[in-house]
Order: sequence, then structure tokens, then C-alpha cells
Amino acid sequence: MPTTVLIADDQAMVRAGFAALLGAADDITVLGDAEDGQVAVDQVRRLKPDVVLMDVRMPRRDGLWAAEQIISSGSATRVLMLTTFDIDDYVYAALRIGASGFLLKDAPADELVRAVRVVAAGDALLAPSVTRRLIEQVTSRTTRKATAAADSLTPRELEVLLTVADGKSNGEIAAELFVSEQTVKTHVSNMLAKLGLRDRAQAVVFAYENGLK
Repeated sequence: MPTTVLIADDQAMVRAGFAALLGAADDITVLGDAEDGQVAVDQVRRLKPDVVLMDVRMPRRDGLWAAEQIISSGSATRVLMLTTFDIDDYVYAALRIGASGFLLKDAPADELVRAVRVVAAGDALLAPSVTRRLIEQVTSRTTRKATAAADSLTPRELEVLLTVADGKSNGEIAAELFVSEQTVKTHVSNMLAKLGLRDRAQAVVFAYENGLK
């Protein structure tokens, strides 16, 4: 089955452009679009897409509000935030809410398509520049102190957490630790479950908030 997508952006030309780019991929179907956060929430409830591309800045209700409504409702739809502005507070807020990724609008077309596939598969995605700024933001506002939750991890799970925090893919982690990708996936799943985290994006936040990196 193709991955289904909803596009939420206040600019009609941007919505049309993203729809054309994603529609050209054989494994992606664009179900519809929304011009503001409230419409996006309503459309997600009605259409139940796999992924919603959510612009941060929109009138009436912005993307952060919409993302929180969608995620807190228990919806299976995963949220990929999009913005023109590489601003720390937006990144931090979106990931704390539970967004599965954060991508700048000026990213190449192939990166947008890949991001949708990655997020739909249950993984998380952060643009490299966003990751660097997130790290700076989180470490500047938090105390570098590991919590009891991290102590519940096995040495291997902690090792996997630290490599995830470095932004490495399952394949890269497998090569570094000399194990299979399936083994890495198992460790990642166990690590997220023990820490009560939704996905890898929140694992990055957790690692830096708690002084593990």
C-alpha cells in the first residue's frame, strides 16, 4: 500500500509544489491539503493519512498547535514539521510535543520524499543543521544530569541511545557495533519502551537533556 500524506501550509503554491513532488513517487499518495492548523486537524481526523507535512507558521492555528492536537489524540498519523525558519524554539517545542521529524523547506526534493518514507516507516528524521542547533539549545537550558530512567538501560541499549543521539541510521549503527540492522532495531525499540519515548527524535532530546552527550 502506498504511503498516504496530507500537506498543511498556508501558501497554495507551496502545497501544490509539495503535492507534485510527492505525487511523482510511485509509493506515495497525497490525500489532500490544509491551509491552517485547524483544517489540518480536521483533515487528519477525516482522512487518517500516514504522514502530515505540517508547516510551523500558519494563520488561525499554527503547526505546533495542530501537531499537539493530532499527537495527543492518539492518532497513528505521524507529523513531519516543515519550516523556512531554522529557529531553535520551534525545533525544541515540536520534538517535545512528539513530532517525528523536522525538515527545512529549502531541502532538496529527494530529501522531502525520503523524509516522508522514513517517518512513515516509524523512524524519525532531523535535518543536520536542525540537530546541531537543537543540541546547543537543549544543553544551554538543562542540567547535565542522567536520570534513573537511563539507568534502566542495558550497556548495549545505552550505547545505541548515544549513537541515535549522534543522528546515525540503523545501518550506520549496525556497522559501528558489528551487529545486524535487525538487532539494532530491537535495541532501539527496547530503549524507547524503557524510556517511555515515542521515537528517535525524542531519544535525541532525552540524551542531551540528561547530560548523556
